[in-house]
Amino acid sequence: MNKVNLKALLLVSAVAIMSAPSAASAQSGMMTPELQASKAALAKYSDPLAAVKDGYFSTLACIDFPAGAVDGNVTYPPGAMGIHFLNPANIGPKLDPTKPQVLLYEQQGDKLVLTGAEWFMPVQLAGGTPPSIFGQTFSGPMDGHEPIMPASLRHYDLHVWMYKDNPKGMFTSTNASVKCAPGATYTVAIGEHHH
Repeated sequence: MNKVNLKALLLVSAVAIMSAPSAASAQSGMMTPELQASKAALAKYSDPLAAVKDGYFSTLACIDFPAGAVDGNVTYPPGAMGIHFLNPANIGPKLDPTKPQVLLYEQQGDKLVLTGAEWFMPVQLAGGTPPSIFGQTFSGPMDGHEPIMPASLRHYDLHVWMYKDNPKGMFTSTNASVKCAPGATYTVAIGEHHH
């Protein structure tokens, strides 16, 4: 290969590398207008106290699936869900993109950082059909995730990682980028077969 061709190849390669979207922007770039509007509406919950004022309460535990798990037809890749803030007033048969039933946070130092949201529907409210939102069908039905909800609370859910990129995809139940402190008092590590 002559010097001119080598220089051209290096220039094209450098331009391609510099213009390639990062993983962080790639997930954001895939957001539909409905998801973008939902993300903008939920941004106020970056302050967990704003969430509490709007009726969300913390379930305290950081839910972690360090080795992944399976619950019936639901597979949880290794990763965490983080700390759930639940708003019981948002639970019902109708879904609203701006009113998720659960907000997801990750503890980073002495702060809680908003990572995503979860839309949640108990089986008895779903009318025999898995619900959907954002063009995504919910996972489930599955048992409740003890100790933050009774195992008998069978439900469908959809996790949406709007604020923290998920290497497995925006709608995957667990996020390997979210961390729970191993061995911490409120970390709940769920095993391979979750029931």
